[in-house]
Amino acid sequence: MKIRTATLDDTSILTELSSVCFSPEETATKKEFEERLKIYPDHFWILEETGKLIGFINGMVTNESVIRDEMFKNPFLHEKDGAWQAIFGVNTAPEYRKHGYAAKLMRQVIEDAKKQGRRGCILTCKKELIHYYEKFGYKNEGVSKSSIADAVWYDMRLEF
Repeated sequence: MKIRTATLDDTSILTELSSVCFSPEETATKKEFEERLKIYPDHFWILEETGKLIGFINGMVTNESVIRDEMFKNPFLHEKDGAWQAIFGVNTAPEYRKHGYAAKLMRQVIEDAKKQGRRGCILTCKKELIHYYEKFGYKNEGVSKSSIADAVWYDMRLEF
């Protein structure tokens, strides 16, 4: 198993896996993934085994300490030297869930963000996943202003 960053050639497979992991209202389109990959490919962490995609995490870097809905749609908001590594999605293929692969990816993202001198990582999640992210040291900052898919999201922050 190896973790690598993404290329434009990964656009279709990333789109496909994301559509399995999230509802149509929550997932990025193929065009959105392509735009993100053109601007911040080094902020896509892919876990694969013998060329098969197991999972991935992606997100931009920002100086804002919470994720705004606009960030999902506008990759130009990426701030290369920003303080916070935003995490837009933690995606694991269904047949690989409950084996610690998402945790392996998350630990790599955290390690890389530290090496890059970031202040920490930020994400939004639904209530049932708060406890999962707390295992990595994330703190629940309360209900997010996000209105994606008319769901209730929580801002989570991990400060280094």
